[in-house]
Amino acid sequence: MKPFTLLYFILSALLYFVALPLLVFLSFKQKYKESIPARFFLFNNPRFKNDGGIWFHVCSLGEARALKPILELLNEHEIKITTITHTGQAEAKRYSAEVRYLPYEMFLPFWAKKHDVLVVLEAEFWYMLFVVAKAKGARVILLNARISEKSVKKYLQFAWFYQKILSDVEMVYAQSEADKNRFLALGAKNIEVIGNIKLAGKISKTKEYQKPQEELIVAGSTHDGEEESILKSFVEYKKQSDAKLFIVPRHPERFEAVYELMKKYAQTNSLSLSRFSQDREFKTDMVLVDVMGELNNIYAISDIAILGGAFREDVGGHNPLEPAHFGCKIITGKHFFHQKELFRYVHHVQYVEPDGIHKALMKCKELPPSMVEEKIDLEPVIERLKIQIYPFRGWLQCPSG
Repeated sequence: MKPFTLLYFILSALLYFVALPLLVFLSFKQKYKESIPARFFLFNNPRFKNDGGIWFHVCSLGEARALKPILELLNEHEIKITTITHTGQAEAKRYSAEVRYLPYEMFLPFWAKKHDVLVVLEAEFWYMLFVVAKAKGARVILLNARISEKSVKKYLQFAWFYQKILSDVEMVYAQSEADKNRFLALGAKNIEVIGNIKLAGKISKTKEYQKPQEELIVAGSTHDGEEESILKSFVEYKKQSDAKLFIVPRHPERFEAVYELMKKYAQTNSLSLSRFSQDREFKTDMVLVDVMGELNNIYAISDIAILGGAFREDVGGHNPLEPAHFGCKIITGKHFFHQKELFRYVHHVQYVEPDGIHKALMKCKELPPSMVEEKIDLEPVIERLKIQIYPFRGWLQCPSG
């Protein structure tokens, strides 16, 4: 083990023991009751069964979903997936793959097995993950790699550290030219711009719902603090338009808190309220969608989508492709730095501050539906991946046989 790697390992172990009381405390919270015990105590998180194969590492729900078209093109090969969040874990388990949580870095030298390739999506830069994977014989590839405009200063301040991380990466497939230049500044090599692979994902609904006669507004993937502004705007808008509001919180552990907030607005403004899990007649003025996996089905019957995650400065926005695919008129905030590349392909979007939502709702009457300008062809991306993989072992064959 190199001196820096040994020092990093020791520091990660010290940090682990310092944080142990907090980790135990967080383990009892609904949001972390599965992920923290798995990642930090290896509870129900054994090593992969076999050596070899392709190991994909993603963070959360969005990245796990982005894997789908890639895995469909690699369906003959042994796939392993690790995630960070419980929502990412649930999505990854939909695939025909071995799925685990990524353990805390201190455990990786003993937990990780030998793989042929490690493919890491977006901005999951874990020093020990890269070092251990390469030491055990894997070729490390970054796919859909990005460094946001908001984060780049922080990365450059620690450029010496990220240069060490990226020294173990053989190939970087970046989302944009801007991302490529940021990786170059950090010392990365072999960088190619391929666009955002989320453009290749098939967007579909899983259920058919009857669209209400009224105009339907859906607030999708909302975070704490955003629902208040949306509810205020909807109350004003409702005075001038016959409309309904569905709110779909990003995190299920917030369902109850959001319902209480909606109930307060309903009582104050004489509006009716229901839960999606209990009533799917959609007869009330407002509906809390307290069920996972329904957002696309609701986008499909909605007229306007208020896309959450961008009205706060610390989230970075959410995927606009889904509401655009279903022809919703999109309103979102101005802090969409994590999704900047995707928004580049979506037209007719209103970007507003929280206090501008009502005005944007009024303006929707004169705007066309949002639309996605282009798609990405994944076949060349897969072939490029194979070029990196194939010289190492002959087990990965081209689709033509």
